[in-house]
Amino acid sequence: MVEPTRDGRVQKGNETRQLVLARAVRIASVEGLAGLSLGRLAAELELSKSGVFALFGSKEELQLATVRAAQRIYRSTVIEPVEQLPPGVGQLLKLAETWLEYSRTRVFAGGCFFYAVGAEFDAQPGRVRDAMAESSRAWQQIVLELLEAARGVGELRPDTDLEQLSFELLAFLEYANALSLLYDHEAPYARARRSILLLLRSEAVDESLLPAA
Repeated sequence: MVEPTRDGRVQKGNETRQLVLARAVRIASVEGLAGLSLGRLAAELELSKSGVFALFGSKEELQLATVRAAQRIYRSTVIEPVEQLPPGVGQLLKLAETWLEYSRTRVFAGGCFFYAVGAEFDAQPGRVRDAMAESSRAWQQIVLELLEAARGVGELRPDTDLEQLSFELLAFLEYANALSLLYDHEAPYARARRSILLLLRSEAVDESLLPAA
């Protein structure tokens, strides 16, 4: 009879952890990770503070767990939907469209979680900043790999500067997110998509591989 009881406690603990992280991700995307506290989350979710503390142990561990939870949401929302598409400029455009939709529909209440939290911690050395930097590098690497794959199948010009193209693509995405949040309207997303489409067409071996701008 001991093992089922233990299993039940483990399951309950996992469920509570997921509940806390879902609220933490929402708060952090709007107010930043500094806005998180074990006490606040316990109060808002009507949980015991000691129980929440037992799950995370410290504010820093809570922040790191929140970043990891956001990473999982980001991957399932932005990256996984395009992973099975054929490599090429069409896959790149779809990735950009998926990212813009992720920001536009506020998968995270404050727009792009990593844009918001990255700005909060970019000048604060420590484990949280390291985690955010690693997330950024991983995302940039995914974009670069898709660009390399597109060139590998002959859809991007052989002389394309992939590092520069990646930088410009990501800049358009993040600027659309920032302006949409600041002005509370969706026009920047349409402008960003058109800019990215024009950019990809300019580097494509055959412009007809992409929609008209």
